[in-house]
Amino acid sequence: MRISKIANPRQVILLTCRFKDKDNVMTLAWHTPLSFYPPMYAVVVGKTRFSYDLIKKSKCFTVNFVGEELEKEILMAGSLSGRDCDKFEEIGLEKGECQKINAPYIKSALSYLECKVVNEIETGDHVVFVGEVLRMEKLREGKRLFYLGGDEFTTTLD
Repeated sequence: MRISKIANPRQVILLTCRFKDKDNVMTLAWHTPLSFYPPMYAVVVGKTRFSYDLIKKSKCFTVNFVGEELEKEILMAGSLSGRDCDKFEEIGLEKGECQKINAPYIKSALSYLECKVVNEIETGDHVVFVGEVLRMEKLREGKRLFYLGGDEFTTTLD
């Protein structure tokens, strides 16, 4: 049995990052706020993921909170590798430019956090990237998507 069978449902996000001229987006359900002052947020990324390499090199990432209407895009972002394609183009996600870090955000997100990596914690086959939130933006309201496992999701209640 996997730990996610017990821990889910967990809110799903789209994590965006960049190193040099390569942008990437990945689906992620392991993330959490850590501190109000200063605002800190953590994401947990597998060491085999392309985004892991980009975050290790760039020392920044964007947490994009997404709504239920992006379920198809979330599944695609979780099944394609940025090593092999431009996931933004393949999936059809429009990106904007963050103001405080060198990374994109997703224009159709509900909100996003611009994070600068301040610590990395190795945890077996994953790394916890601790980010100081340099900027946060709420774009719109909407039902957030929660990951159940496999290709299954649920949403927040009305």
